[in-house]
Amino acid sequence: MTPPEPSNPAPPHDYTLADFDFELPPELIAQHPLAERSASRLLDGRAAQPVDRTFRDLPGLLRAGDLLVFNDTRVIKARLYGRKASGGAVEALIERVLPAHDGRHEAWAHLRASKSPRAGQVVNFGAEGQAAFAADVLGRCGPDNALFHLRFQSDVLTLLERHGHVPLPPYITHADSADDERRYQTVFARAPGAVAAPTAALHFDAAVLAGLAERGIATASVTLHVGAGTFQPVKVERIADHQMHNEWFEVPQATADAIATTRARGGRVVAVGTTTLRALESAAQAAAPGEVPAVGARDTRIFITPGFEFRVVDLLVTNFHLPKSSLLMLVSAFIGHARMQALYAHAIEQGYRFFSYGDAMLLQREAGLLQRSTASAPARQ
Repeated sequence: MTPPEPSNPAPPHDYTLADFDFELPPELIAQHPLAERSASRLLDGRAAQPVDRTFRDLPGLLRAGDLLVFNDTRVIKARLYGRKASGGAVEALIERVLPAHDGRHEAWAHLRASKSPRAGQVVNFGAEGQAAFAADVLGRCGPDNALFHLRFQSDVLTLLERHGHVPLPPYITHADSADDERRYQTVFARAPGAVAAPTAALHFDAAVLAGLAERGIATASVTLHVGAGTFQPVKVERIADHQMHNEWFEVPQATADAIATTRARGGRVVAVGTTTLRALESAAQAAAPGEVPAVGARDTRIFITPGFEFRVVDLLVTNFHLPKSSLLMLVSAFIGHARMQALYAHAIEQGYRFFSYGDAMLLQREAGLLQRSTASAPARQ
C-alpha cells in the first residue's frame, strides 16, 4: 500500500485492504463488560511466543521509571432521538460540541432520517415522541459536508446529560443501560467530548492504578475526543485514498515534561490506547526528533499505516480492533504486519473477547521503528 502523504517513506510491502481483514466468530464480540474491570484478559505480545495473562498483571510487566499516558476524555451521552416538524423520525449522534460563544450553543452531528433535514428546519428531541427541546438545522458542515450544524436553545452538554443516550458502538446490540453509563467510561474520565470510549483504558481500576504507583511507574494524560469515525472501516482498496476523520486533541505541558523526564532517565513511554498514541505522535510531528511539545486544542487527521516512523511511543496497551479499520493498520505499523496477524489468530483461537468491552493486548514497538518521523498526516490547527 501507499501511505497517505508523499513525504512518508514507502512501506516494505504493497499491502491491500484484504491484508487487514479477518474472520471473527460473532460470539467473540463482547456485548457486556466483565463484572470487574481488571479481570479482563491481557495478551502479552512482546515476546516471540504470546503469553495469556489477566489485566491486573500489568503493573508487574512494566518497569520503575516507565510512564503510562492515558486519554482522559469523557464520553458524552451523544445519541438523541427526535422528530422533524413533519413527524418523520430522526436519530442524532452528536459528533462535536462547539464552544459556546455569544450565547450560541451549537454542535456538529450525524443525522439519520428517511429524508435529511434541510437548513431552516427544526428537529424536536425527547423520549417517546415527547418534545423536550429543539434544535435548529443551520446546514451541512464537516468533511465532505457529511455532518449537520445544529443550534440548541441552551447548553448542549447539559441537554445531552439529561436527555441523551450512551453512544454504544454499532456492534453492541442491546440498548444502553445504567450499567453502560458507568462502564462505558474510564475511572479517570475528565474532559467531556468523546462519542466513543478510549476502550483500552476501560480495564484500569483503583487496584491496578495503585499497583502501578507502588512499582514507581508514573502516569500522565492527554485529551483526544474520540469521534464516530473510529468505527468506520476503510472502504477503499488503495489505502492512500482513505480520508481520515478529524479528532480534537490536546497535550498539556505537564505531560510533555513527564515524557522528557522519562526519556532522560531511560524509561519507556507506554500509550494506553490508540487514541493516546495518535495524540502523542500527532504532537511530535512538528517538533525536533525525540521531543514532544505541549499542544493546545487542535484537530488531527493522522493516519498511521505500515511504513510510519514512530517518534514517541515504546509500548502500547490496546483492545482488539475491527477488520479493515484504520486502528488495525496502526497496530500493524507498530508491531509489524506478520506479528499483528499472528497475535489476532492466537486471540481468536484462545477465545479472547473482542472490541470495546473485550480484552486487551500489551505490545512492544517493532525494533527500529522509533526514529525521526516524517508525518503521515500532520496535526492541523
